[in-house]
Amino acid sequence: MSDALKQTVETELGRFHEPYLDTDLISARTVRTLDIKGDRVTLELDLGFPCGDYGQTLAEQVRTMLEAVSGIERADVTVGFSVAARAVQPSLKRVEGVRNIIAVASAKGGVGKSTVAANLALALKADGASVGLLDADIYGPSQPRLMGIEGRAQAKDGKTLLPMQAHGMQTMSIGYLIEKDSPAILRGPMVTSALQQMLFQTAWDDLDYLIIDLPPGTGDIQLTLAQKVPVSGAVVVTTPQDLALIDARKGVEMFKKVNVPVLGIVENMSTHICSNCGHEEAIFGAHGGQTLADEYDVGLLGELPLDISIRENADAGHPSVVADPQGNIASAYFDMSRRTAARLSQQKKDYASKFPNIKVEST
Repeated sequence: MSDALKQTVETELGRFHEPYLDTDLISARTVRTLDIKGDRVTLELDLGFPCGDYGQTLAEQVRTMLEAVSGIERADVTVGFSVAARAVQPSLKRVEGVRNIIAVASAKGGVGKSTVAANLALALKADGASVGLLDADIYGPSQPRLMGIEGRAQAKDGKTLLPMQAHGMQTMSIGYLIEKDSPAILRGPMVTSALQQMLFQTAWDDLDYLIIDLPPGTGDIQLTLAQKVPVSGAVVVTTPQDLALIDARKGVEMFKKVNVPVLGIVENMSTHICSNCGHEEAIFGAHGGQTLADEYDVGLLGELPLDISIRENADAGHPSVVADPQGNIASAYFDMSRRTAARLSQQKKDYASKFPNIKVEST
């Protein structure tokens, strides 16, 4: 291998800005292998987050860049990913079969948190990860409807619950354990106990990510859950208007108090898209999510539209990512999910966990 050509290749990779990691390919430590024989370069990149079709797009961009370098006739570029377990709050027991838990919170009801959580999970799954979804809203479970699931969860051995399958994904909710129209009448400590049972006594099967749809609010229940659930990172969902941002700040502060890193802010209902004419308007205000992200020095993970199809798809049990995976709305969710997973991939690793398996590759 020519040392000079190797240095040139590394310099070019160091200039290539990867948008989801928001840094260059060298600084992000994405280079798995680099081999140069004569005028031919073979390069393998490991992004560290599920990349789906984007991996092939990135591989082509890097190939084109390298083949423009003097002395390189051909570049073979492969892009894949691995998912490593990231650190959680000190002293908390990790959930068996789960590498990473991402909590999705809103601190305020009515901002579309559950729909965001469902599409986040489904987008990660579509991009190649093994994903589970836990509905932690004991009083108002939404995920059974969003996932299009009816029926009761079954016990594996009298002690362990089998997750319900939805769109190729493992899910659990109190809605699978009680009658459809029955309210969950539980006091605070019982709510915490119910969540811990669903979390630790469900037979999760080798998950890269478990997305937890937290109940709205920042009261005693939410704080207790945040203290007892081993979370690798949190996503805070808000809408742009000031009233929602006031509560979203409380959500960020809650996670800071329990030492859970906030991966970023998702601004939901960022703009309204008229179903008749397609006109897009910021009816709830603009840039609220960015302002909050800047205030706490975290990322703005996505600005998601308010569109009638999102509600229709959710009500039908087929969220936008699976209902129209090639559509513009699904694209916004995929961007959000990749930014979320990329941010998590930059958190401190949990070296006590086993080494991650390499996932799908794109060429």
